[in-house]
Amino acid sequence: MTAATTRRARPLLLVLAALLLVLAPLPTAGAALAAAPPRGAEVVAVTRVADRQVDLSVRSSALGGRTVKVRLLTPEGWQPGRHWPTLWLLHGCCGDYTSWTAKTDVARIAALRDVLVVMPEAGWNGWYSDWWNGGEGGDPAWETFHTKELRHLLERDWGAGPDRVVAGLSMGGQGALMYAARHRGMFKAAAAYSGSAHPLLNDESVNRIMGFFGGQGDDPRRVWGDPVAQRDVWEAHDPYYLAKNLKNIPVYLSCGDGTTGPLDAPGATSALEADFNRQNQALAGALEHAGARRLTTHFYGPGTHAWPYWERELHASLPMLLDALHTA
Repeated sequence: MTAATTRRARPLLLVLAALLLVLAPLPTAGAALAAAPPRGAEVVAVTRVADRQVDLSVRSSALGGRTVKVRLLTPEGWQPGRHWPTLWLLHGCCGDYTSWTAKTDVARIAALRDVLVVMPEAGWNGWYSDWWNGGEGGDPAWETFHTKELRHLLERDWGAGPDRVVAGLSMGGQGALMYAARHRGMFKAAAAYSGSAHPLLNDESVNRIMGFFGGQGDDPRRVWGDPVAQRDVWEAHDPYYLAKNLKNIPVYLSCGDGTTGPLDAPGATSALEADFNRQNQALAGALEHAGARRLTTHFYGPGTHAWPYWERELHASLPMLLDALHTA
């Protein structure tokens, strides 16, 4: 077998490994990492972690040749040659690709047994963006990794179909709205739970997200630049300014007001949730002004920035998301 034939055969072998994990050994990452970084993305290892849960180790050119994880919650009867409607679930700041399965009951939701759920790594604090990096771009390019490299890889080798919806929490809520708006037609519906929906709302909102950016341990302007000098870059990543691109798809927005809610410990409050509530209210107004006719909002009042609310909101938004998939 020639080297070229071996490279062409590798994706199929990895798919079969994921499906027949009990019968065949998994590929190891060591030998794969010794090769030159690929053009685009390449799966270098597959690990079954639980029933219907498979982790892909994906080496990405957009991420400078680094390898990151993507968790798949696979549908019943998942096998090579079939394609499935796909739900992308995006994690928030300080989380990772395991967050949704670790913190919620998503793996046990019966309605998702005929859907491929994609939970990609997006960096501890990556903001679903191709970083500005002083105008030079380059690593990390999370948006390129997700919307180009990973999307094509999953559709080619892992059963992802052309019908997709997207949902996320906090940073991932912003990512869901951005991806649906910036890549029109890629997602048929979007849901954001306590999402960063309008980071340019006011000085408090700007300073808060700059503080998150500063959590990278270096210059916070690496992500989108300076909020004044590079305002065009900021607006290009602010869902409020992208509202017209969302008006033709179903959108679900939910948020608490930051005061103690029914799913909180006594006395819990959240200034972050209060800020995001104001941001989501502003985005809802912008969507209505843009003519959005399939906007659902659940601004539920008391509630903090916490997983019990996001699990509840996933369930509440699933009928909308699945309807968009199944009527596509």
